[in-house]
Amino acid sequence: MPRAVRLPDPCAFCGAEDAERHVDRLRCARCHWRVGDVPDSGLERPRVEVVYYLRYADRIKIGTSAHPRQRLGAIRHEQLLAFEQGGRGRERQRHDEFAALRQGGEWFRAAPELLEHIDRLDCPDPWLSYTRWVSAALRRIV
Repeated sequence: MPRAVRLPDPCAFCGAEDAERHVDRLRCARCHWRVGDVPDSGLERPRVEVVYYLRYADRIKIGTSAHPRQRLGAIRHEQLLAFEQGGRGRERQRHDEFAALRQGGEWFRAAPELLEHIDRLDCPDPWLSYTRWVSAALRRIV
């Protein structure tokens, strides 16, 4: 079980101030970046694609992006419900799965079966999940 520790300096990746001790190393409690590692500013951020679920009134948009901040900023919505790792293939899978609920384009009726699927994704803080996925992808290339 990880033990919480206060960092002397904010995480180099996300700026959080708390860490967790995992066996013999510290990892940021927020993004799981290894404490002491410095992200190489010369490295391009890894491409992490997500399927997003946005609510507007009684409809939900299922879309995908490798740049979710930019993409979601361009779409009128009331609430970001969740992210799911995956690209076009995963998005197509979800569109097929919920085809009976389609209300046009990528918008679907907010029916119980779609809302239950979103709950099962277990993504209470989509941006935190995204930060962790980017951190993990960056750790794989450094």
